[in-house]
Amino acid sequence: MGFFNLLKKHDQPSDEYTVRKTYSIIREGAQFPPDDSIKRLAKYKRMRKLFEGNHRDVYERATDILKDSPQAKQLEKLYIAINLADILVTKPADLLVGEPVHFESGLDDTSEEQKALNRYVEENDLNQLLHESAMSNGYRGDAWIKVRFGYRQDYSELIARGLEIPEDAKMESVVEHVNANCVFPEFSAGNVKQIKAVNIAQVEWVETEQTEIPFLNVERHIPGHIFYTRYRLYQNGVDVSGGAPISVFNIGEEVPTGREEDHEETFLPHIPVFHIPYKSIDDSYFGIGGLEKIETTLAAINDRLVQIDYILWKHSDPTAYGPDLEGSGDSVQFGGKYIPVTKDDTTPGYMVWQAQLDAAFKELDVLFSNVFQMAETPQWLFGTTISGDNSGGTGTSHTDGAAIKARFMPILSKVKRIRAHYDRAVRDALWTCMLLEKAVGIIKVEKAVYPRAIWSDGLPKNEKELAEIMQIRTGGKPTIDVRGAIKQQDDVDDEKADEIIRRIEEDEKTTSGFVDGSIFNKEEPERSPSDEDKEEITEEDDS
Repeated sequence: MGFFNLLKKHDQPSDEYTVRKTYSIIREGAQFPPDDSIKRLAKYKRMRKLFEGNHRDVYERATDILKDSPQAKQLEKLYIAINLADILVTKPADLLVGEPVHFESGLDDTSEEQKALNRYVEENDLNQLLHESAMSNGYRGDAWIKVRFGYRQDYSELIARGLEIPEDAKMESVVEHVNANCVFPEFSAGNVKQIKAVNIAQVEWVETEQTEIPFLNVERHIPGHIFYTRYRLYQNGVDVSGGAPISVFNIGEEVPTGREEDHEETFLPHIPVFHIPYKSIDDSYFGIGGLEKIETTLAAINDRLVQIDYILWKHSDPTAYGPDLEGSGDSVQFGGKYIPVTKDDTTPGYMVWQAQLDAAFKELDVLFSNVFQMAETPQWLFGTTISGDNSGGTGTSHTDGAAIKARFMPILSKVKRIRAHYDRAVRDALWTCMLLEKAVGIIKVEKAVYPRAIWSDGLPKNEKELAEIMQIRTGGKPTIDVRGAIKQQDDVDDEKADEIIRRIEEDEKTTSGFVDGSIFNKEEPERSPSDEDKEEITEEDDS
């Protein structure tokens, strides 16, 4: 950090003022990462450690407190970390896209717009992309997705060897993740919620057999254009002010990028990089993750587990005291230490810790309950309860749809909040895909359609209950067509549903050539007397 940075007091926006920088945040001679991004990047790193279960790398409060005591070495060996962070961020992601999201153009199923939309969703594995993004977003608080037009496969190795790209390889719209650690947005003047440019900057270490040289690859997005630059980096220590070590560099001279063109025109009216906060407020652009509010509580749970484990180990083989043992003849041998006492002293016994462990377990129950409450996640959502207090039940006693939703209300409200951010970003991304392919002539449409997303709440549905409700509301009339029923029941898109309908129609044609067995159940019409007389006359003539 330079001397000027130490004197700066207004390097970040606040409630009292905004900040407008008259210089590029990524330039020759500047620090990378920028000083106002260190705290955010440190938070990402700490939360990632908690998510992975590496709590020892973040917090060791009990070990630090007793580091000068004889128990320090024992505590290091007995350190326990319970990974609640993983399940707390995975479960909302499961409910968000556990059932695939469907996208509709509002046009006919055979229209070019709807076909293109189905192709974007399928070829980009959009539901899997959203699930991965929601999990990472849960601990970081920020997620980014980018739309680009190009080859989906990386053919750089072919080009480096002078080989040709396969003939059947095609350029298309690609939706992909962008690591939040590598994104540095530039804000509009007077509006912290709006950005004017997005810098995707990533450190690349180029290794040879003898050297390791860092470079900075920068992809700068502004509406309608992308600029690529590359800089030589020089190490400048490590910043630990945010609670996690962040490597700091000085940006050196600009070097060639190795690309054919360092400037790309996107023909888009907006930046094709979309921000998805996990939870947002009106005076900050960056999001709030699901773990940062319970970070210290998770550390306290691990410390309490270490303490309980240490006590149990310590007193599993306590020190004994009694008469002085002379020789090893018939004397009793103890596993732990032994303190001899005289006959006038107290009777033999064990030196044990008389305090109750109940207090420790009660505190642990309170900590567990606080974690789940602050995470807006009922304990029984995982099939059981961790803390001893089971007043909330296990969540298995309700079968009615309304009752289940009422029980799931805390987590459903949380998922709806997350969904609101993903809904906007994903629809913007799909709309951008259509704009890009329309611009290059891959799809022949008059206007790119902004799609509609159909989300599910992730809860099991009572199909019979839903059908009965619909029957009551419509007075017994049909409420769904054949194609819609197949799409909903089999979870397929329009093309697959049409193929199923075609096969059903072929089966009907195949079986229609056989005689309908119901003809044998038809009653013969009653014959009149005149018909009977005619039959008798015919029989006489024959004789």
